[in-house]
Amino acid sequence: MQGSDERLVPMRVQRFLARAGVASRRGSEALMTAGRVRVNGEVVREMGSKVDPQKDVVTVDGSVVRLNQKPCYLMLNKPDGYLTTMSDPYGRPCVASLVPTRRYPGLFPVGRLDQDTTGLLLFTTNGDVAQRLLHPSRHVNKHYVALVDGTPTERELQRLRRGIMLDDGPAAPAQVEVIGPGESGGDTSVVGITLHEGRKHQVKRMLAAIGHKVLRLHRDSFGPLTLRDCKAGSWRLLDEDEVRNIEEAAAWKE
Repeated sequence: MQGSDERLVPMRVQRFLARAGVASRRGSEALMTAGRVRVNGEVVREMGSKVDPQKDVVTVDGSVVRLNQKPCYLMLNKPDGYLTTMSDPYGRPCVASLVPTRRYPGLFPVGRLDQDTTGLLLFTTNGDVAQRLLHPSRHVNKHYVALVDGTPTERELQRLRRGIMLDDGPAAPAQVEVIGPGESGGDTSVVGITLHEGRKHQVKRMLAAIGHKVLRLHRDSFGPLTLRDCKAGSWRLLDEDEVRNIEEAAAWKE
């Protein structure tokens, strides 16, 4: 049996960052390539570089990284007009500007929301959990509230409940219902829809396929998480119960 001292031998920097919960191995390599990682004050970009966790000081964006730190999980109530990316070559607004990336280096979004879609966007530094949550076998439910043109009929809703063909293949059956009328003065309605897939523009394409264009779209839940105590444009850390629930949702089951 190996003791803790034996396990803390010099290791590659990207492995150290991944074990510390900063990012996945690939994400850690990206941090190094971007010049955001320093060892004892020196920028380290070489993938073969090693670090001694017992002696060396590793920082990401100026924040000290230690092996015993826990991964970060937080939710953002994404506002309209922001890209779900950590940077944009054209200078467009990105969600990275809304979350504490300097306090939690390696933070990244789990999945994505369209630029004009609002609501719950999970962020973490735990690459393994993120990858599992997005894996098709997880069937992580995501609930959306959509303002649409017109009011879907029960027959149209049944098409979505059975699964509908899109231009890139069949969409899995969805839970869907008309919640109520939309804004006054127009022929609109509010529809609730739950998916476990994550294809591009999927909710919009599914509702368009039954003849109802999405005018606004909001996600209010992701797996076991619900959007509470988090105003539009703000973020909050997950509490202990939420962290446990999201890690359980990501756990592989035999």
